[in-house]
Amino acid sequence: MTYCLGMKVSEGLVCLADGRITSGNQVTNAQKLSLHGPDGAQFAIMTSGLRSLRDKTLAYLERDMRKNHATGFAALLDAVTAYCRCLRQVAEEDREQIEGSDLTFNLHSLIAGAQPEDKEPSIFLVYPEGNWIEVDRRTPYLSVGATAYGKPILDRALNYDTAMTTALKLAYLSFDSSRFSSADVGFPIDLATYSPSERRWRTAHYDYDDLREQRIWWNEHITQLAVRMPDGPWVNELRPGSHAAHLTIVSEDDS
Repeated sequence: MTYCLGMKVSEGLVCLADGRITSGNQVTNAQKLSLHGPDGAQFAIMTSGLRSLRDKTLAYLERDMRKNHATGFAALLDAVTAYCRCLRQVAEEDREQIEGSDLTFNLHSLIAGAQPEDKEPSIFLVYPEGNWIEVDRRTPYLSVGATAYGKPILDRALNYDTAMTTALKLAYLSFDSSRFSSADVGFPIDLATYSPSERRWRTAHYDYDDLREQRIWWNEHITQLAVRMPDGPWVNELRPGSHAAHLTIVSEDDS
């Protein structure tokens, strides 16, 4: 399992991928966010699923780009189409053997960026079958992997007009929620941003100790917010020592 996230805001794109790889009881680290294409026409790919399928699909894509798209793609959709074609080729070659080994042909991918003919950047989520969905402004993020734990904070706090500096914080907090609740998600993480005005990617790599200040701050403040939250109607009914007008006491003789 893994956690990969792509966010689209008015200032551009934010991408995050954790680096934990689990195989049985073994834990290793590997990069899951990679950039492809020539300078000025790069796009990002993040994947969740079998590592062997990822590596083979990307190898086929890179081969296709060297032969047929040395200067990049005209539009991001063209890059997604090429990736899906490579993914289906891998499925034709490997699906039977993989499923015969009691494994699932599992590779979910996020492809993000913009190409020369694109008016604005975008993000696509590609499923193992080679079909896809595209991000939109109403729900300006897509994620793959262990998505359940990191989703609530994004649904509450992220929108298309969120500043990129805030979006970066939300991306980290979404990952941190996933890391805290899932043993298959963990440091290190790779973060990337794409600026449409500059048509440029920026990338960074962070380990556990690099984000110690942010982790401690969040843990302290989320606890303080719970303490400062206005008391609900339950405080007069359920707190020890409160009036128990709405409680029903059942004796052992009645049970």
